[in-house]
Amino acid sequence: MIPLLETLRALADPTRLRIMRLLASMELAVGELAQVLGQSQPRVSRHVKILCDAHLAERRREGAWVFLRAASARGGAPLIDGVAQLLALAEEADSAFAGQCAEDRAHLDAIRSARQAHSQDWFARHAAEWDRLRSLHIADGPVEAALSELLGGSPIGRLLDVGTGTGRMAELFAADAAHVTALDHSPDMLRLARTRLQNLPAGKVELVQGDFAQLPFAAANFDTVLFHQVLHYAQAPEAVLAEAARVTAPGGRIAIVDFAAHDREDLRSQYAHARLGFADAQIAALFTEAGFEPLAERALAGKELIVKLWTAERRPPVRHGASQ
Repeated sequence: MIPLLETLRALADPTRLRIMRLLASMELAVGELAQVLGQSQPRVSRHVKILCDAHLAERRREGAWVFLRAASARGGAPLIDGVAQLLALAEEADSAFAGQCAEDRAHLDAIRSARQAHSQDWFARHAAEWDRLRSLHIADGPVEAALSELLGGSPIGRLLDVGTGTGRMAELFAADAAHVTALDHSPDMLRLARTRLQNLPAGKVELVQGDFAQLPFAAANFDTVLFHQVLHYAQAPEAVLAEAARVTAPGGRIAIVDFAAHDREDLRSQYAHARLGFADAQIAALFTEAGFEPLAERALAGKELIVKLWTAERRPPVRHGASQ
């Protein structure tokens, strides 16, 4: 079928038009779409299939949930981007369509509020253990300022935030990055991150469930890779950094924020830390082995645990052999 005809047939339904306008605002779970539209999930799933088959939208599985996003959010073909512009103009010109979209967005705001309430409840239940760990090291503000300074010398470009957790690093660098991919292994943490990031422009941030030892991305896909307080969970940090090197473009940068080497064995049992921090020489060796050239390091003391920042640059592949 001619792509234009396939696209127009996929759009020839009021519900699917509403879905496309909702996806222009944010990524949504299929169940959330059903809630906004006031329709059964199987019915909405049929509409979703038609939009995906026409390449107007894309599905993404995250644990037991399936999320839907507009294809244009990932820089689709001109025809796809043209559809988004056409629907925006249609909302301006058609008062009935505009009224329906406004009602849908009111329901969407309720979903956002529910996400926020869930996030607040989670933090309330885990506040004590987070506070205990934070009491051992310097506050977040100086760490974020130092990290922004270290990464501020060159464009961030396409950023991969490995182990995004609550999404704070993705939020911090979203304005300066061309695009942010926030990865975490935990669906619960991704839901918290989604709450934090839900007001950013659609398509600016992509949340992905995955393992930092087996990154689900093509080679040389990112300009900056960030590990913020996550490498100490790695049983084999050398394998994790090898994966980071694989997805980092030549000349791209990596930044690691973690603890300096320490002897708090209780962090293994209470917080599942696999590594009790890292020594500078250890990080330098890991960088070199993975194919990075160490650039700078900084220590932020102040409490029992010292927070360290290390940066490096991805070396270009060796022309006469395999990539480094």
